[in-house]
Amino acid sequence: MSLSDPIADMLTRIRNAVRINEDEVNIKASNICEGIAAVLKKEGYIEDFDRIDDGKQGILRVTLKYDRDGQSVINEITRISKPGRRIYLSVDKLPHVLGGMGIAIVSTSKGVMSDRSCREANVSGEILCTVS
Repeated sequence: MSLSDPIADMLTRIRNAVRINEDEVNIKASNICEGIAAVLKKEGYIEDFDRIDDGKQGILRVTLKYDRDGQSVINEITRISKPGRRIYLSVDKLPHVLGGMGIAIVSTSKGVMSDRSCREANVSGEILCTVS
């Protein structure tokens, strides 16, 4: 079965795993999903991720992060740019999610980055999703 939107699949799997308090979630691996996972790890929204070779496409095993009370660090994760409607924003138009408390994940010519990193590097691109 062909997957037309691997980013939406990844975000839905993470959203569902958080909802039932799973420790780990398996996602079909792709370069863009690995980039998103790297940004989530760098920004502190997930514990870690590993790429597992299964002889085919591969699997990303994402370890989710919870606080001391058992509440997930990820409250909301929303897909912005979709295959039917791509949304590109310049660096000065990037959103400040929750007044800077959340992040926007952006696909740029320098790779997948958070909105903060885009502002520092002064690069713009396609806004993939927001995380709060």
